[in-house]
Amino acid sequence: MEKKIVDKSGSIGIAGEFFVAAELTRRGYVASLTSKNTKAIDILASNKEGSKTVAIQVKTSDNKKTNRWKMSEASEKVISENLFYILVNMREGEIPNYYIVPSAVVATKIKTDYENWLAMPGKKGQKRNPTTMRIFTFEDSEQEENYKDAWESLGL
Repeated sequence: MEKKIVDKSGSIGIAGEFFVAAELTRRGYVASLTSKNTKAIDILASNKEGSKTVAIQVKTSDNKKTNRWKMSEASEKVISENLFYILVNMREGEIPNYYIVPSAVVATKIKTDYENWLAMPGKKGQKRNPTTMRIFTFEDSEQEENYKDAWESLGL
């Protein structure tokens, strides 16, 4: 049985960014990774003519069984019609799955889910402590399928 490697260095996230850049390039778009101190933007992508550009935030998970991506509180506030999240599930080394989700959808979902989580009592009935961590999951399998490989939604 192959032992699962736990990523403590952040290399899964970096791999996700490179996979997205490669997939965008494979599809005929121009993709440029940003420097690591660029907030909220991991990749700038445009059509070959340069007439349309979008900003992309990449979030990567490595779980074969569930689609869950960790995010920060800041993701609730960063909304633009030209900002998209590309959620990558590396699926424990298999061919990745890509989900292209507008930033407004992500912001609304993680804010609502966090508020609902905070309002619910903890395991022992205690009040939950606030945190800056957020989790994005899809509402249901239909929503998940709508965003899976939805590259055309980038409008490039």
